[in-house]
Amino acid sequence: MTTQPMPGPDDLPEGGGAATDPTRDQPQPEGWPARSGQDYYKGPVRLRGRRVPEETTDERLLRNDGKSEFVHTDPWRVMRIQAEFVEGFGALAELGPAVSVFGSARVREGSPAYTYGLEVGRLLAAEGFAVITGGGPGTMEAANRGAQEARGDSVGLGIELPFETGLNDYVDLGVNFRYFFVRKTMFVKYARGFIVLPGGFGTLDELFEALTLVQTGKVSHFPVVLMGVDFWSPLLEWIRGTLVEEGMIAPGDVDLVRLTDDPREAVRHIVENPARGARARPVG
Repeated sequence: MTTQPMPGPDDLPEGGGAATDPTRDQPQPEGWPARSGQDYYKGPVRLRGRRVPEETTDERLLRNDGKSEFVHTDPWRVMRIQAEFVEGFGALAELGPAVSVFGSARVREGSPAYTYGLEVGRLLAAEGFAVITGGGPGTMEAANRGAQEARGDSVGLGIELPFETGLNDYVDLGVNFRYFFVRKTMFVKYARGFIVLPGGFGTLDELFEALTLVQTGKVSHFPVVLMGVDFWSPLLEWIRGTLVEEGMIAPGDVDLVRLTDDPREAVRHIVENPARGARARPVG
């Protein structure tokens, strides 16, 4: 039996030959040239007309003209994003019970917020929790410092920003990310709870994303603690007086957070309301 060769691109009728072209419904191998009016396939994607590229994928791949635009295309970004997830999962998979601590990068040592972070980090480590922060200065540094000084696991998840100076000196396990959403996935995935210190837009973003995930059942119902009564009370009053009153959230949604000035109460709330799995084992 003689096998007939598959028609090549020069065997196709002009204009694509919709009625007589025996290969019109078959994807063309990637790299074939395409005449105007023919279907051009890039994997599962079909292109026609002006969208047919002037160069094949192989030509672009083998071209050595010093250009690197391909590393800025969306398909390439997908690979970068995938790589960031793999790196993050690989680095944190064996971390054990952890709590994410959020807060401002702008506060200085000696401020109330810094003191909160320092004490929270120490107490969490004493209870057997790893402490995960954004790895920056301010309250993040304080929580990492407290965990490290208590001989606990101190983790920093950094982010690529033009004004960031890198991970603070108290991070023992650090991972840097390009993409906020990958980084925030790590904060949630590996945490048994959240302690939120005073902070700005970034802190609010992390807080409300966490509350949304809990409210909608995307993650286990786990404890969220706000540290700083004077700082957070106006926000909670607005939530009760506006969001609840206008029917935007259920009255019980306000109970997703615990407000306190006491680091011991904050950590105790985490310990007594474990999100999933076994309780952390206290150090010593």
